[in-house]
Amino acid sequence: METQTALAVPEEGNCMVVYSSTQCPENTQIVIARCLGVPCHNVRVITRRVGGGFGGKAMKAIPVATACALAAHKLQRPVRIYLNRKTDMIMAGGRHPMKINYSVGFKSSGKITALHLDILINAGISADISPVLPLNILGALKKYNWGSLSFDIKICKTNHSSKTAMRAPGDVQGSFIAEAIIERVASTLSMEVNTVRSKNLHTFESLKLFYDSSAGEALVYTLPSILDKLCASSKFHQKDAEIRQYNSCSKWRKRGISMVPILYEVSLRPTPGKVSILNDGSIVVEVGGIELGQGLWTKVKQMTAFALSPVKCDASGDLLERVRVIQADTLSLVQGGATAGSTTSEASCEVVRICCNELVERLTPLKERLQEKMGPISWNMLILQANLQAVNLSASAYYVPEFTPMRYLNYGAAVSEVEIDLLTGATSILQTDIIYDCGQSLNPAVDLGQIEGAFVQGIGFFMLEEYLSNSDGLVISEGTFTYKIPTIDTIPKQFNVEILNSGHHQKRVLSSKASGEPPLLLAVSVHCATRAAIGEARKELLKWCSSDESYSAFQLEVPATMPVVKELCGLDNVERYLQSLLSHK
Repeated sequence: METQTALAVPEEGNCMVVYSSTQCPENTQIVIARCLGVPCHNVRVITRRVGGGFGGKAMKAIPVATACALAAHKLQRPVRIYLNRKTDMIMAGGRHPMKINYSVGFKSSGKITALHLDILINAGISADISPVLPLNILGALKKYNWGSLSFDIKICKTNHSSKTAMRAPGDVQGSFIAEAIIERVASTLSMEVNTVRSKNLHTFESLKLFYDSSAGEALVYTLPSILDKLCASSKFHQKDAEIRQYNSCSKWRKRGISMVPILYEVSLRPTPGKVSILNDGSIVVEVGGIELGQGLWTKVKQMTAFALSPVKCDASGDLLERVRVIQADTLSLVQGGATAGSTTSEASCEVVRICCNELVERLTPLKERLQEKMGPISWNMLILQANLQAVNLSASAYYVPEFTPMRYLNYGAAVSEVEIDLLTGATSILQTDIIYDCGQSLNPAVDLGQIEGAFVQGIGFFMLEEYLSNSDGLVISEGTFTYKIPTIDTIPKQFNVEILNSGHHQKRVLSSKASGEPPLLLAVSVHCATRAAIGEARKELLKWCSSDESYSAFQLEVPATMPVVKELCGLDNVERYLQSLLSHK
């Protein structure tokens, strides 16, 4: 991934052009203008694309771009800043560490009746995006019907580096908290975890109670059908039986399997856009969203070609090849906002559709008049005549979503099967099956990549990545030698992903749904499966020792690294096994 970077070029009239790798050009412009003591119209921030963002280039990119602009302003010459990996890692901040205490009430059947949470969030030295975390945590946590839910969430200022946004901030922690509570209840009752999960899944009535208007209509609540479909396609019950058989025969390797649902609330934000048709018939598009590698430009190009297609012309060729999406420019397109929250692609596509509809309305009468006189005409001829007859070939719009469809829920589920080595603590992901509801996908290839990529990135959070700091709050993990990111061997050996194209939805953008952040939460299935495997290992350990220790209840930390897994499986398990052999003799 590209580190934080910026290039500032002074211009005449006390103006500044800043090329910044940022998810929030507008906010960057405001901060730079304040720092230089000039009006915002003297500062132009241009973002062509971002080489990997995931939230880390929303707020953290601003001080780098501002420092760059200040130096260029003082020196009156171009200045470029490109952080090295060590500096970038130190200032990255990472996700928010949390301390969670909870009290949960439940019946002997596994039905949960009440839950109270006390959550402390380590925000670091400054607020950054931390104030939004409580809402995000609760949004993902409410995927189960807790009965009576109460909470006390505090954001804490500490001596650590400032924590920031990272793909599904708060939501991923909320989803994990929910699963940890469900698994503890199941362990206490000595019940199957899936039984407890199914007993506490929402009905549509309870879903509306917890999520209000975000729940939508009963027809769009696809989670129960997703779980049924996934259970069948992954052969969950058959595999569960096979794993039990395997664990009874295998002494030093244990397997676990887990099926986990997710529910993710997103909201659409206002977005500007502009579509212009040039003299030669080529089309240029500007949108408020930034291309981060999420396929935003691909979807916008498709939407432009689709929305202009009603102006059917002979020999017009493929409109898609005529479309170019250009970089974000804060003086060309205002109110761009931030590219975050998984819905920027949808909002950008919708504003482009509105612009194109306006152009179609202008071009259609002209085309009909020309066809009466000339017969079939080409796209190029239509645009040439439009120029000659002073038809406005540029349309801009500002999409403001209606209140009702502004927020909606995303659904998905995953089954993961893992194997752990009791001697080393190494975890291998044998197979993962995912079904994710994309509505009617704007681009299935792009959305499939987003689902797969988010899941693997989530594995990094749950199993690998430790952002370590010392007692002074200084970061120890300064590069990939000490900070372990997902690699090719992290990907499940068998990885099956299915996009569920659910029905037509009139109030969403071409009936589509978000795919950027929600699938990351599915990686908790790997953590839960690992916990199940460790549980089997601890049962084996109990056979080898004569103490009265309880091995059924334990807390598996995040991330569940090799040392953590090894410790829970027993650091001295070999010695205990040998002692058990001697005692039997």
